[in-house]
Amino acid sequence: MRRPVRRNVTDRPGGSRQSTAPTDVQRRFRELDGYRVEREWRRYEGTAQRRLFRELRKRFLERHRVRSGWALDLGSGPGRFLPHLGGAAARRVALDLSREMLSRIPAHGGIGGAEAVRGDGFRPPFAAHAFAEVVALGNVIGFAGDRAEEMLGSAFGLTAPGGRLIVELVAGPGEKARYLARTPASELPHLFHAPLQTLRSGIEREGFALEPARRRDPGGFRRGDPRRVVDRARAVGAAVREAMAVAPLLGADAARVAAIAADPAAWSRLLALEEEFGRRAERHPGAAAILLAIETGPLETHD
Repeated sequence: MRRPVRRNVTDRPGGSRQSTAPTDVQRRFRELDGYRVEREWRRYEGTAQRRLFRELRKRFLERHRVRSGWALDLGSGPGRFLPHLGGAAARRVALDLSREMLSRIPAHGGIGGAEAVRGDGFRPPFAAHAFAEVVALGNVIGFAGDRAEEMLGSAFGLTAPGGRLIVELVAGPGEKARYLARTPASELPHLFHAPLQTLRSGIEREGFALEPARRRDPGGFRRGDPRRVVDRARAVGAAVREAMAVAPLLGADAARVAAIAADPAAWSRLLALEEEFGRRAERHPGAAAILLAIETGPLETHD
């Protein structure tokens, strides 16, 4: 398996020289301490709601993983989803600005045969189109702020022709299904044993409500419009194989998620229905998180 070609880099994020000074957000991520790294890891731990968010992302990654070739976790953090990139014959690379983040990956069962590289996603220390799979989960694109389009372009530029690019965006405040929100939490496990068409009909009949908007987003953060990503993919000859809002049925309703999680059969049905409704295009504009799986096209050639 041919190894991705690295440019000559120093330990400084961004390679041997950066064309622009680091932003405040870049400095903040580069200088993270151990407490903040562990807090990032716990973002998907400790509650049934976080388990739901984690499992939906994991299942999405595993549907679109490549069997072989190099797979890059762009802005990997402490490696939460690194094990779910690529198949058994793939080689994985974690790229992050933070030395502290990368140092915690082995402690969380991550690295194995993978490689950890400290670098900047705007100027990644790899050859163009070197990876069969590139994954940018979490808030990698959003925290690029005014340079979000540039970060997205970098992710496209690292993906090999015919490869997979997995991108996560924050589009809206999130949603919840009114039918499930008005059902007492104690009754939800029983409800999720009903015929699926009964559940679908109730959800579709009563529609969805947006979650309350945050007063403001974190500093330097920018929400993304999935339609712009789709347009950009088409412009470079790529195809969006799946777009899915994360947890549009129960979303931030921690008590109801916990009630269903206690019943394994109900939990399995919840995951399937969250994915089914999450794929519907009308759920995407208000999604607190949306995942897109893009298959890149052949490289353009010019005479």
